[in-house]
Amino acid sequence: MPLVQANGVDIYCEVHGEGHPVLLVMGINAQLIHWPPEMIDRLVAAGFQVIAFDNRDMGQSTWFDGLQAPSLGSMIAHRVVNRSQQTPYTLSDMAEDGFGVLTALGIESAHIIGASMGGMIAQQMAILHPDRVRSLTSIMSHTGERRHFLSDPRALLALMGTTPANAEEAGERVVGLMKVIGSPEDRRPDDHYRWLGATAYERGSNPEGFKRQLAAIVVSGSRDAQLKHLTVPTAVIHGTVDPLVSPRGGRHTAAVIPGAELVLIDGMGHDLPVAKLDTILAAFRRAAGV
Repeated sequence: MPLVQANGVDIYCEVHGEGHPVLLVMGINAQLIHWPPEMIDRLVAAGFQVIAFDNRDMGQSTWFDGLQAPSLGSMIAHRVVNRSQQTPYTLSDMAEDGFGVLTALGIESAHIIGASMGGMIAQQMAILHPDRVRSLTSIMSHTGERRHFLSDPRALLALMGTTPANAEEAGERVVGLMKVIGSPEDRRPDDHYRWLGATAYERGSNPEGFKRQLAAIVVSGSRDAQLKHLTVPTAVIHGTVDPLVSPRGGRHTAAVIPGAELVLIDGMGHDLPVAKLDTILAAFRRAAGV
């Protein structure tokens, strides 16, 4: 059942293993293939059923063609004065997609792991339907507070980048991106990043979808007020050298959510390096209580 009807859209998902369900929520402009296969394998070996999916507007899930996101300048101006703005969809819509995937698979509740934008979506899932979230693991993310949108300009420039015209260019773009935002001492070989970028391009590269996802992040605002009342067991994981989402964002997230465990991983950037998976998964399992 790779394609499911979830929240009124088609979502491509893959299911691995059996056991306690874990939903993996990926970040902006990324697809389910961006989850390290070693992470999925270790979760399956530990007795979890792992569900990964392409977010809306990315990969093989529904694209919202024809719906235009506001310009970045306009969104920033609206956020500065706390004025609402219409966008094609919000993080709440993307959170409901996640629940839609679970429902389509006959799963009432699951552990939720989100990375980057996926961490924001995972937080929103816990806010919307805490009874369906067994535990929350928010990785390299923040709560939507305005001050945590500041990034190293080089990292932001690398993320925005130029739009690749073919699979080969897409592969080289990922190589360049990971040299800027990845863990300095734990990068994979460049050939892996070339494969990842080329494969993502061929599965469904969507530059306009990236803009709409970015708009969803910016206009959804701060989740602080809601997260302060969260009772879901939570782990907050962040790399100490993350140039895209400052570790301050992780520290703040953990400070806001009652009882959350903060795990700062030395030398980790804005990625999920294999060398750090033991630490990441140990924190997840403490939150999950399994």
